[in-house]
Amino acid sequence: LALAAPLWAVLLVAAARERHGTVFLRCVATQGLAVLGATLAAAESVAWLAHAALTLFWLGLVLYCLALFRFEPRQVAEGPGDHWLLGGALAVSALAGARLLSAGSGRLYLWNDEDHDVLGRVTVTLLVLTAVCCVALFTAELFWPRRRYDGRRWATVFGAVGTATAALAVAAALDAPWLDVLGEALLWMAVAAWLGCTAWTVTSARAGARTGRVRSRARR
Repeated sequence: LALAAPLWAVLLVAAARERHGTVFLRCVATQGLAVLGATLAAAESVAWLAHAALTLFWLGLVLYCLALFRFEPRQVAEGPGDHWLLGGALAVSALAGARLLSAGSGRLYLWNDEDHDVLGRVTVTLLVLTAVCCVALFTAELFWPRRRYDGRRWATVFGAVGTATAALAVAAALDAPWLDVLGEALLWMAVAAWLGCTAWTVTSARAGARTGRVRSRARR
């Protein structure tokens, strides 16, 4: 956490001129810090760390809204993979909300009933938006398939893993067994996405190496 905080501050003030999926990285970094802060707060019973994580949580949502205005919708059909951060950032936000809820239900008394209800509603809303976003992005992949490999394709895996992790965390925080089953199903889908992207990466690397050898012989 001590290493991540100054790096996060540098990323936050860095210029982001692009209008692709990477505009959501500021939200991802902020919510990632919130997740870590809330987790450590619960483990070490440190109230101020949980409140700091809550501040980062709300800041991350603001940054997501700002990034959403900069995001080009056509990237859903044309993006090489980083467009999946549109849903991945929401998933990390839902995970941060779940970690904050769990921190307040342990040894620490952090939120009153009203605060807990608000945080719970926001977290569930984020999870629902994450699911809707992932369905929309997956549908776009079917209608506009990307046949050329790009390193940014790994953002798809990030979105899938983030959604599964968020569902499992929200299930634990709100004691919702049915959501736990959904999270486990999403987890296996995320594993399938990781395996598929790994195979695609290896195949693309082999094809690139083969092309390089052919060009080298042609020059000779």
